[in-house]
Amino acid sequence: MSKALYPVYRDVCGWNAMLPPRRIKERAIGSIRVRYAVVGAGYTGLAAARRLHELDPEGSIALLEATTVGEGASARNSGFVTPADSKIGLSIDEMDRAEQLNAFSKEGFAYLTDLMKAGGIDCDLERSGRVTAAATDLGAEKIRTMIEGAKAHGFDHQALDREDLAGLIGSRYYQCGLRIEEGYLLQPATLVRGLADTLPDTVQLFENTPVLELQDGPPWVLRTPEAVITADVMILATNAAIKQFGFWRDGLVTIYTFAGISHAMDERDSARLGIKPWGLLPAHRLGTTVRRVGADRLMVRSLYAYERPLDAAQVQQALTSCFHRRYPDLSHVPLHHIWGGTTALTMNGSPRWGRIKDRLYGSAGCNGSGIVKGTLLGKRLAEMIVTGDPQEALQAVYGRANRIAPEPFRTIGFHAVSAYQRRKAGLEM
Repeated sequence: MSKALYPVYRDVCGWNAMLPPRRIKERAIGSIRVRYAVVGAGYTGLAAARRLHELDPEGSIALLEATTVGEGASARNSGFVTPADSKIGLSIDEMDRAEQLNAFSKEGFAYLTDLMKAGGIDCDLERSGRVTAAATDLGAEKIRTMIEGAKAHGFDHQALDREDLAGLIGSRYYQCGLRIEEGYLLQPATLVRGLADTLPDTVQLFENTPVLELQDGPPWVLRTPEAVITADVMILATNAAIKQFGFWRDGLVTIYTFAGISHAMDERDSARLGIKPWGLLPAHRLGTTVRRVGADRLMVRSLYAYERPLDAAQVQQALTSCFHRRYPDLSHVPLHHIWGGTTALTMNGSPRWGRIKDRLYGSAGCNGSGIVKGTLLGKRLAEMIVTGDPQEALQAVYGRANRIAPEPFRTIGFHAVSAYQRRKAGLEM
């Protein structure tokens, strides 16, 4: 099997590029026998490996990363985290489910922050609140619905008008918005690198170790360029790339999203970025995410591509336009780092998660919220494996991903729906 079983990125992750070099772990070489093998050293794989150690401290664990920690999808997001699931847009009829989702999110957030404290991981975690803003009348209607949801759920919140938003973020681009108190920002590459570098000794992390072939088990056998790894139990924590192993192809689509961070600005320009820290999510799901990074940079995240990345020049032009439309007084400031990353979407927003077959488990379909949710799902997957708990409550709350139409109808449908949604999004993009 020669086809790559993981996303091959053509660009460097900007979050990672801003950090000093780290000592990369050795690649796997030779014949390796372990009790557990985890493929994918993102948030889900790291949490699963660590929780396996906590529950079975004598069990040997191999954690494989195809590239290097910090260059995978887990470091290529916008760095938003929250102890609430943030499903405040749910209808009031779904209050019970929302409360249960938030309980699981709190568990994932608490586990994650405990690991930060224990490992001394300083990933610039800041309580910023969580702002959603609208630039169109349709988006403003969504904000009004979200405000009603926030009231119903008892979230501490603030309705924002154009002047409020201008004071907060330094831009008059948006009509209105909503700020929820429970929201944090962090540097995702620092976090994922820190989690990897503070793993217990019983977890062997192998970097630059792509899986070339998975042989049926148990025991399960992984072939990499220089190693054969045999494991009693296998976890595929590869998100969308699980399709390349032949599993869950009927429920997942791979989406590329793109982001850029500006050059460091001088004091005069950075003063136009509002009150730090802040991060803003769009009212429309295809809109542009914007956040202040540190004292003097701005990040924008926008654009979506189906199954493959877009041309680099196209991405640069589009992201620069998103930036300068919101901050015309900063039109002389270029974007310095530009990168793409993958996520896995499902039709109904539910993950594919749990047992695939005998002693083979997987987690995929984070639907763009992978830091806290991925940590929670990795932790609970390890608990399912070691304790035998079927995790029925979790699976009932998160639900099961719907089947997606086969090709070529899937591609046709995606492009039709995304074109329609882009028209609806308008200035939100």
